[in-house]
Amino acid sequence: MDRAERYAELKLEIESLVAGETYVPARYASAACLLAEAFRPRFFWTGFYVVDPQKPKELVVGPYQGTLGCLRIPFGKGVCGACAANGETQLVPDVHAFPGHIACDSRSNSEIVVPVFDADGKLAAVLDVDSTEFDAFDEVDREGLEAICKVLLTA
Repeated sequence: MDRAERYAELKLEIESLVAGETYVPARYASAACLLAEAFRPRFFWTGFYVVDPQKPKELVVGPYQGTLGCLRIPFGKGVCGACAANGETQLVPDVHAFPGHIACDSRSNSEIVVPVFDADGKLAAVLDVDSTEFDAFDEVDREGLEAICKVLLTA
């Protein structure tokens, strides 16, 4: 099975798993687990940074799989903060060349960060996936992860 097919299968699995689940952290935790397991070891860190309702211009670490994550990331700072600020997927082949990169774990070398919007179209979180490999993510990953994030809070 190629990666595009695997993403399509995971999307259906995640949709089915979270359908009717009202507790949002359970949705995030389930998705992070399934994605990390499906693409390990390429996915070194897989998880969510959630928009803090008390500080709406900050992300706070949510459910994840991997080593210790940064606790808070301001909008506009690092790859996750850039995604949160502009609402667009960030595909970074070399995080060390990204202006303002936040090194939560120095073993990470590439990253993809995808916005997660709620049913009202408001940014709720970002999905952050890191790899120890350089240039580990491509358009197949972008399309697959965006499709999953699109249904994560709306299924």
